[in-house]
Amino acid sequence: MLRDATAKSIKPEDKPLPDGTVAGLRLLPTKVKGRGQWKLRYVSPTTSKRRDIGFGVYPEISIHEARRLGTEARQLIASSIDPLEERERLKVETRLEEQVLTFEAAAHKVHDDLKDGWKNLKHGQQWINTLTTYVFPSIGSKKLADITVNDVAEVLRPIWLDKAETASRVKQRIHQVMEWSCAQGLRVGNPVDGVKHLLPKQPSASKRVEHHPAMPWRLIPEFIADHIGTPAKVSPALLLFVILTAVRSGEARQARWAEFDLKKQVWTIPAARMKIGVTHRVPLAGQTVALLDDLKKRNPKSQLVFPSPKAGGVLTDMALTSLMRKHKAPSDVPGRVATAHGFRSSFRDWASENNHPQHFAESALAHQIKNEVERAYHRTDLLEQRRPMMQNWADFVLS
Repeated sequence: MLRDATAKSIKPEDKPLPDGTVAGLRLLPTKVKGRGQWKLRYVSPTTSKRRDIGFGVYPEISIHEARRLGTEARQLIASSIDPLEERERLKVETRLEEQVLTFEAAAHKVHDDLKDGWKNLKHGQQWINTLTTYVFPSIGSKKLADITVNDVAEVLRPIWLDKAETASRVKQRIHQVMEWSCAQGLRVGNPVDGVKHLLPKQPSASKRVEHHPAMPWRLIPEFIADHIGTPAKVSPALLLFVILTAVRSGEARQARWAEFDLKKQVWTIPAARMKIGVTHRVPLAGQTVALLDDLKKRNPKSQLVFPSPKAGGVLTDMALTSLMRKHKAPSDVPGRVATAHGFRSSFRDWASENNHPQHFAESALAHQIKNEVERAYHRTDLLEQRRPMMQNWADFVLS
């Protein structure tokens, strides 16, 4: 009887290893030591010819699983059914089922295929949520082969001008689903390609940028004094940290102690977590270091600076949103509550109106310099030059 110890030691030059339990089941060597191809040799009950059927690769397919598959194949043979022919028949049936896939069913298949490649779960959820909201009610139940250019245009029309950014994303996601359908041979031609001929021109991107509601910078000290003070809970501490450092909330929520050098008063954010994909260093004001020292004492065993009180993992982005709503944080947009992200705009306005150089502020916000020539000359992140500015900012917001 074949055991794992023997299977794990199989080498490219070895002979096939018989299972010893299921007749004809063998593990054939591959070019990689410790990996083998499962094959079942049998005589076809329909053609009387010798055939081999594969069950995958060891160790991905375990000995136990290979025996199960081998036993099922032997049962088919005993019933005068060729397992290879049965496998092909099932493939044809599946193909026929897919040919009548609805758009909604196809979208979920594409979502499953794509989700492992996204950086975070939130983006994956947004991808399917936009289709659920704007597309499924209209064409979700339609067969893929029946969807026309006009169908797609009618889905997009209600949001095409008023919610241009959302419409563009919805269009892109419909396009992905239909491209998958074409690749699977379930239809010919992508109807999204012709939509531009049925819809009006959208406003340019520069005209449709929607800024996050920001708190006017002069109101920040009073807001902190009234609603944050010396924070004892994680969410208020995180909000104060976001304000003091002017970073994006996601960068702060995922901050780990290993990224900080509190003696040198610097936080180094890895490139993988930065929007522009470049490592970013943040000079820490004295008040920020004091806040971090207090947090470290409260959670000495946590790798995260701001662990979720319940799960211990990364806080959700709703932690700050809920806090801002709770305190009805004033903003520069009438009728709307300020957002945590808006504090970056508040910082930028403060820096401009208090005579801090523009390139210092832009570097603090980790904005990429758009001009290629100017970017070529900025080979430093201006860490030490930014330090007095961040200390002045901390002195102001905590005044």
